[in-house]
Amino acid sequence: MTHDYLVITPDDGQDVLRCLAVPARLQILKLLHASGSMNVNEIAARLDLPQSSASIHVTALEEAGLITTTSQKARRGSQKICTAAHAEILLSFATPQETTDAIEVAMPVGLYSGAEVLSPCGLCSDSGIIGYLDSPATFLNPERMRAGLLWFTRGHVDYQFPNNARIAGRSVTELELRLELSSEVPGTSANWPSDITIDINGIPIGCWTAPGDYGDRRGTYTPAWWKLAGSQYGHLKSFRVTAQGTYLDGVRVSDVGLAELNLESHHSIRVRIAVREDAANPGGINIFGRGFGNYDQDIVLILNT
Repeated sequence: MTHDYLVITPDDGQDVLRCLAVPARLQILKLLHASGSMNVNEIAARLDLPQSSASIHVTALEEAGLITTTSQKARRGSQKICTAAHAEILLSFATPQETTDAIEVAMPVGLYSGAEVLSPCGLCSDSGIIGYLDSPATFLNPERMRAGLLWFTRGHVDYQFPNNARIAGRSVTELELRLELSSEVPGTSANWPSDITIDINGIPIGCWTAPGDYGDRRGTYTPAWWKLAGSQYGHLKSFRVTAQGTYLDGVRVSDVGLAELNLESHHSIRVRIAVREDAANPGGINIFGRGFGNYDQDIVLILNT
């Protein structure tokens, strides 16, 4: 099951915000979500718009990346079929933390921009389970924003970080991703390896084999309501990309360097956390965020400049 979300900030999302400032375009998006793909004439008829106006609005939505269109043969020539591009559009006001040389953004684990997961899977906040256990559709639940722990067997979650270095006109000398991870098994097992792969901007940078899923003791920050038989904590991992290559906890794991990530060309930095179908050890994943595990932190991206 695939869910596509668009995360924008006030800095990089101005084109989208300007497009959505027109009420008719919001109505078109609502119609496409409610009724599915439609051609321009159908949209004009349903919303009582002149066909010429509907065409202008559709073009604006397409240019902003809010809808996709395909050309389909009709009785006279061809017609444009319109489809909503995103399940949700999220405006983030998260403020980056800056030092003289570094820009840091902390991303809540539930604020993913896309997800394709297989059960067993689930999400929970510091106060309880979110949605239904072992239902990939739960990853659509708006309450996911409150998640402090998520898990799945195979698949991936995508996160879209603002490229604040580009916005600030600063050159990146090193990128670091920090997050707490473990494998995922029904119950727990300290010996349950899982290959967890990290991609940045579509480029696989490295793979870490999580040794197990731990339930021998309660995580330092894991809430008391979460049963001890559930995943309690993981390992805090650091993936660091430099000009010379990628390092996992200081050990070189790949030749992928900053040049391959092409950071200067993107307004956002896309991070994918995955357990791939072809993994040698497909043992699932737990991603611990604030309020769970041994480290009270979200997924942290640091750009050294």
